[in-house]
Amino acid sequence: MPRAAALALLLASATACANDVPEANLGRGLLPEHITTQGGVVQSLWNGAWIAALATGVVVIALIVWACLFHTKRKAKAELPPQVRYNLPIEMLYTLVPLVMVSVFFFFTARDSEVLTADSKNPDVTVKVEAFQWSWRFTTTVQGKDTKPVTGMPVSDYKQGPQLVLPVNKKIRFELNSDDVIHSFWVPEMLFKRDVIPGIPEDSPGRFFEVDTLNKPGVYAGRCAELCGVDHSRMLFSVKLVPQAEFDQYIATNQAGSAQ
Repeated sequence: MPRAAALALLLASATACANDVPEANLGRGLLPEHITTQGGVVQSLWNGAWIAALATGVVVIALIVWACLFHTKRKAKAELPPQVRYNLPIEMLYTLVPLVMVSVFFFFTARDSEVLTADSKNPDVTVKVEAFQWSWRFTTTVQGKDTKPVTGMPVSDYKQGPQLVLPVNKKIRFELNSDDVIHSFWVPEMLFKRDVIPGIPEDSPGRFFEVDTLNKPGVYAGRCAELCGVDHSRMLFSVKLVPQAEFDQYIATNQAGSAQ
């Protein structure tokens, strides 16, 4: 949950002049509309956590008000109001309720974390993501065939950065790599980000993640979410979701070794 909270706070506090900040809807807990199935999992977990936190806050505030109104020493009376110290049932309640709450949070977080980090090893599209100071290189593989690498450079507008073209309604596997410092691959509408850490073994789960894209064609901003040097803020890119026919045409045109 800390990562989701950080993302929501970042989106809520972003300046209005930034053209790559997605619309954050209050009904979605200040998160943007998700474009992957996994994003829906994060959205549900985030909303549930907010509902539980608000409910807990209401109960705590009500108890504080109740204690102030009915358990305060009156000037007209010398004795203290009824005390609850050493009251075994109440003290057990104080202990068990937080324990149950933490256990519930832990259960749902652990359950959804397994979904978000699941690796089927059988994706429709594989994207090799190479992060470097201060841009990205994308190489897409479909049915064993690679596209020409798309390499970018630092830009001030994500639309000018390297563009990763992906099909809708497909399972996409991202393979992350960095040869210099720690970066972080982040597309806000995915509601998920993954650090790109140099030196991680190739077979380590920390280098991969998968998403199932939804049928939401469009161009979405992406960026590095880890402070990585002087041009970190210009380490921008875009993800373009397209129908399958358009994606097939893109692959045919940009296939490695193609004369076109």
